[in-house]
Amino acid sequence: MANYAKWIGGALGWAIGGPIGALLGYAFGSVLGDNAASAGYLEEENPQTRPGDFAAALLALSAAVIKSDGRVQAAELEYVKHFYSRQFGSLHADQYMLALENMLLRQFSTAEICSQIQRHMDYSSRLQLLHFLFGIAKSDNHVAPEEVKTIFTIATNLGIESRDFESIKAMFYKDSTSSYHILEVDPSATNDEIKKAYRMMAIKFHPDKVAHLGEEFQKAAHEKFQKINEAYDNLKKERKFN
Repeated sequence: MANYAKWIGGALGWAIGGPIGALLGYAFGSVLGDNAASAGYLEEENPQTRPGDFAAALLALSAAVIKSDGRVQAAELEYVKHFYSRQFGSLHADQYMLALENMLLRQFSTAEICSQIQRHMDYSSRLQLLHFLFGIAKSDNHVAPEEVKTIFTIATNLGIESRDFESIKAMFYKDSTSSYHILEVDPSATNDEIKKAYRMMAIKFHPDKVAHLGEEFQKAAHEKFQKINEAYDNLKKERKFN
């Protein structure tokens, strides 16, 4: 535990302080907080988001989504583990998963967690976080209404605009209007409005905006960017415009 506490203490910045830090302290033991404090991380007021910060924040909100429907599904845990394995390696992934299992047994304030994230994390990173949470909910091929409600609450507390929430949601749940929702336009929008919306979405969700979070996060951003392009292509074919 001591070696891991040293590793995670060096990987995390602002995430160790505040409610996220308290939750991690519960999961990993008091030595984690000691290492963080001695490294001076708790004194940072506005550090740049680092992969470790993002991973800690994601772990806390993953727990909230996984247990929101009263069931812990193996597919959901495997989805999280696969992601952390690709991002940090299998050893650290196993230790993160141990922390996640402990978090699933604990009650905590999602609003407080989100408040800390919003203060320190840029908007593009918060959008990426939301995309991952929808992936967890979809991983067992059954999305419970409680999961959608939890993710919506998280999005609201993270300061994510409702149109962005609906756009990311539509990337996972297809219907006749999904392409419009992904591009954040109404079905009544003109072709020129759709073209303008596509250009704006291509800028907002460009993978380069989350390059600082690491390879696996950027890969997920590329997948999201691809869905925006697919939605635009679908509407061009449906409406017959170039």
